[in-house]
Amino acid sequence: MTATPARDTRRADHESDKLAKRLRRLAGQAIADFSMIEAGDKVMVCLSGGKDSYAMLDLLMRLREKAPVPFELVAVNLDQRHPGFPEHVLPEYLASVGVPFHIEVQDTYSTVKRVIPEGKTMCSLCSRLRRGALYRVAGELGATKIALGHHRDDVLETFFLNLFFGGQLKGMAPKLKSDDGKHIVIRPLTYVEESDLEAYSQLRAFPIIPCDLCGSQEQLQRKQVKAMLREWERQHPGRVDTIFNALTRVAPSHLLDRALFDFNDLSPEPESPEGAVVRFTRPEKP
Repeated sequence: MTATPARDTRRADHESDKLAKRLRRLAGQAIADFSMIEAGDKVMVCLSGGKDSYAMLDLLMRLREKAPVPFELVAVNLDQRHPGFPEHVLPEYLASVGVPFHIEVQDTYSTVKRVIPEGKTMCSLCSRLRRGALYRVAGELGATKIALGHHRDDVLETFFLNLFFGGQLKGMAPKLKSDDGKHIVIRPLTYVEESDLEAYSQLRAFPIIPCDLCGSQEQLQRKQVKAMLREWERQHPGRVDTIFNALTRVAPSHLLDRALFDFNDLSPEPESPEGAVVRFTRPEKP
């Protein structure tokens, strides 16, 4: 016996509600864990036109309704003058959801195309130019926090990119201070999986604007790392969760960074009973 259309609709609505609640819970948990938003903050939500930033704005709007502290939102898009960029899409969407917004026009596209040879990776320069423009706009708008739409998969991919190609154990900070010390950047989607954002984007029917510059380069090392992680998860379900959880439980004394842990200051515990196992610990500071 097949399910009736009404029952199918109810089931789909139930699954949609579960997804929305899960994403709100995960975003709210990240905001709380890392003290991302405080009372009176003006959060500048960086909106690119992709699924991640749309979802971030949508979730922050919903979380604000029941947040224990008041805060403002202002959506900002950097129009980088990509050829064919549909200028009307974001203003129309933002006006329809009632969010204050600002569109900043800066032709970084021409700069990147002029400086980077054809076929070479454009992400580094494009990101640097975009970051500088957004920091400037944040100052002009009086924003106290800058929200970026990086998600859990971005954190893991960045970790492995640094490990494989940068020689560093470094991921993507959920909250950081800009190099000039003037801005605080937050990533409310730190705990959210990309696959859930894809499903949520379809559910909410966001008017997606594809990137035809950095995101279209197939040779990117990030895409290779993404494929590696997906293959690991396919072969060994749960492995990616384990790796992500490991980033929250770091043991500096079991790594080799002398700047992170003072190995020279180690000494055995005094007067250990005869036959007892001597445990080497770091002495207490006065």
